[in-house]
Amino acid sequence: MIIDRATALVTGASSGIGTATALALAARGARLLVHGRDAAAVAAVAERVGGTAIVADLGSPAGVDELVAAVPDRVDIVVANAGVGWAGPFETMTPQRIERLIAVNLMAPLRLTHGLLPRMRTNGGFLAYVTSIAGRTGVGGEAVYAATKAGLDVFAESLRLELHGTGIGVGVLVPGVVQTPFFERRGVPYERRRPRPIPAAEVAKALVRMIEVDGAETYRPRWLRLPVVVKAALPGAYRALARRF
Repeated sequence: MIIDRATALVTGASSGIGTATALALAARGARLLVHGRDAAAVAAVAERVGGTAIVADLGSPAGVDELVAAVPDRVDIVVANAGVGWAGPFETMTPQRIERLIAVNLMAPLRLTHGLLPRMRTNGGFLAYVTSIAGRTGVGGEAVYAATKAGLDVFAESLRLELHGTGIGVGVLVPGVVQTPFFERRGVPYERRRPRPIPAAEVAKALVRMIEVDGAETYRPRWLRLPVVVKAALPGAYRALARRF
């Protein structure tokens, strides 16, 4: 789709992939609505892109409703990027933490889509969802996070089929390890030597390109397709390798 002069909402735009995506869309001429929980941070991003800041906590239905109400009648692009993580054994998670991951990572994008989709019917547009390689392969120590991203992934694929022919595209970005504050915020820093984190700007560039060409999915880095293919073709071998490495 044509991004120039389109109105684009980016959730979780106060840092990381969200900020990089807002900058990339603004560079293409989009009018930005940037969302975040940190009022000062999201205001700073809005100033950089010449857009409008929207502050809301997507951990509750009321917060999602506040965001939907703040979006103008016409919105052409929605990038559902906001998400939270947590790492560690599942049994050590508190029920409150489990519920928050499900609320922010899965329920919020669904409620946001439900609230904004009717407005997109007239002019068309694009719904982009930021998932994770964890949702396609599973990751030990991130069971709930992986489950929420897998759910979002399947929702997006189903919605794409449902909206075929309406002029509304649907696609998912499947990132791996990205240079963002995500790992610090989840409580466990990223300490592996490989794979090396990639810049958020590189991921955002791929996301914007997917919107432009009405793509169904894009991986960053691209080689992440390989473990997904191996898992589908040789699940036993994949699981043996995953346990080892």
